[in-house]
Amino acid sequence: MKALAVDLGGSHASIALVEEQRILAKEELALDAAEGLVNVLPLFADAFRRLTNLCGTRISDCAGIAISSCGLIDSKAGKFLSTNGKWDDALTLDLPAWGRETFGLELRIENDARMALLGEWYAGAAQNFTEVVMVTLGTGIGGAAMIGGKLLRGKHSQAGNLGGHIPVLFTGRKCMCGAYGCAEAEAGGWSMPLVARESSGFASSALAREPELNFEALFRNAAAGDQVACEVRDRCIRVWAATAVGLVHSFDPEVVVFGGGVMRSADVILPCIQSYVAEHAWTPWGKVKVAAARLGNDAGLLGAIPLLTNQN
Repeated sequence: MKALAVDLGGSHASIALVEEQRILAKEELALDAAEGLVNVLPLFADAFRRLTNLCGTRISDCAGIAISSCGLIDSKAGKFLSTNGKWDDALTLDLPAWGRETFGLELRIENDARMALLGEWYAGAAQNFTEVVMVTLGTGIGGAAMIGGKLLRGKHSQAGNLGGHIPVLFTGRKCMCGAYGCAEAEAGGWSMPLVARESSGFASSALAREPELNFEALFRNAAAGDQVACEVRDRCIRVWAATAVGLVHSFDPEVVVFGGGVMRSADVILPCIQSYVAEHAWTPWGKVKVAAARLGNDAGLLGAIPLLTNQN
């Protein structure tokens, strides 16, 4: 079975033709959310045609189109509910109708963290598990949960998605969501530089000389022994570990999967989180496994088949 898939971000989109558990062809599009999604849809259509032609496949041979995006999404109704300032015109678009009218195909949309979890469940680190939580570490901290082999969505389509907004420090900094001390506000990609710059000794640390202060720079300088970098790195890992415990207590998973570019340092991150979860999570039945995502940026694309075939 084949499907067309889009993983839509704020500044780019990955477009792919997928077949079961593999990607047959893929391309990246640079985008500007200010242009509006309605003006980007023709670019998606052109990319679909290029990819299917490249693989000698007819678009009509595909089971459908799956689009993943940040924001709150009602997957069953095929509607965006909130985009948090990105692709705001998506709230007014009937994307399933566009899929039918343009290609005669079913089109489904889903939150990007849920799609990443679906891909990891279908073809990656969460295979053979039915109770799963996924945490995506990036600019923010995303989340998704699966119970009984089914994605958790909830009445208002946000169940499981707000793991990054579990409070870990009630006296902490204000989060983008308006609350205080969320995991994202204490150890997200946007907040980590703020935490680092407030650290004692930052001005004389190697971090202060970095042209861009991100997780790659943080872990690189920590590995080189910079004291401030080590302190900030360890603080971030503790926040992520505490978040994992909160998610374990909320959703009763067998495995917690961590994804995002920062997991290039999984050899440093995972043992610490696994140890913390083993010590602090109340799970009389046994120990929750902590794993790194395997599929990288392809996870959301590979979730297309199970989404379109109603496996979730």
